[in-house]
Amino acid sequence: MTPSAEIETVVIGAGVVGLACAAALASAGREVVVLERNGAPARETSSRNSGVIHAGLYYPADSLKARSCVEGASLLYARCEALGIPHRRIGKLIVASEAHEMSRLEEIAQRGEAAGALGLEWLEPAGVAAREPNVRAIAALWSPGTGIVDAHALADSYRAELESFGGRVVCETSLEALAWTGERWALETRNADGIFRVTAERVVNAAGLASDQVAALAGVDVEAAGWRLHLCKGDYFGLQASRGAVVEHLVYPVPSEGGLGVHATVDLGGRIRFGPDTEYVSAVDYRVRPEKAEGFAEAIRRYLPSVEACDLFPEMAGVRPKRQGLGEPFRDFVVEDGEAWGTPAMVHLVGIESPGLTAAGALARRVVGLCA
Repeated sequence: MTPSAEIETVVIGAGVVGLACAAALASAGREVVVLERNGAPARETSSRNSGVIHAGLYYPADSLKARSCVEGASLLYARCEALGIPHRRIGKLIVASEAHEMSRLEEIAQRGEAAGALGLEWLEPAGVAAREPNVRAIAALWSPGTGIVDAHALADSYRAELESFGGRVVCETSLEALAWTGERWALETRNADGIFRVTAERVVNAAGLASDQVAALAGVDVEAAGWRLHLCKGDYFGLQASRGAVVEHLVYPVPSEGGLGVHATVDLGGRIRFGPDTEYVSAVDYRVRPEKAEGFAEAIRRYLPSVEACDLFPEMAGVRPKRQGLGEPFRDFVVEDGEAWGTPAMVHLVGIESPGLTAAGALARRVVGLCA
């Protein structure tokens, strides 16, 4: 006999956003089970990124990305302080290296102020040098509210909160089929022991890189909805420890097409890495090609002239689930009730890339409201 179970709410995906949603739903009194295809939570987009707490500078002020980023950053700092989650409000410089980048930097400042980012400050070259002596720039925007966080510790905190309210995470379990019966969702899942069937009153699709596939399984026409995801790979190179602390804060160039540019980040252990670059791919691939070091060094030298390819080593890669393809305009987060798309009693989170880590708490609040 095939095993089966009845559950009130199933969350698909145990990334930081899925776990935040699950914890919030459980604290609101719902029975929640999270299904995760990997062997542990936060193995994909949640942890394969720069680990930055963003201030909300890059997005149109009326967008969900901007609103959830600003609200989420406040919630995230408060959570970290209350629960002892490792983090640091390190601050960020966005630097213009050439005159033609000034208009874009001014646009970022205007967007940040409109979205509610606090404490933004313009710096002339002397001000940049005072904060970062090794950085070359003709001007910079200083964001004191930008920080860094331990993504795994954050995910663990949401999991602990979920479990404190009786919820649980089931790992190494993939979703094979999903159908609405008229009253409940019927889910067919697979793990090492075989097929397991579950029914649920409500489903939250927080499947990250596979969120468009889950929506399609449920019956959404993802092409018509504009939910077809484009996988965008970003590689990171670490800086050899022998180079020392070439920067003390986060340093970002003016954004390039498709991403925020190859930027310098400092992790909680003081290690410096550079990335990500932008490469649209057809499949998830976390390999970093060592021969890319020269291209990285060239990009980095625009604001850190002393860095050479021999100073860099391949560190990691991540893949971002973007709604826009290469060269396409901005597309916002999707956090929607599925009723309009023929999937009642289901909430879809699609295209949750940066600043999803920062925005997790705010997105979870939105999901709880949609599930009310």
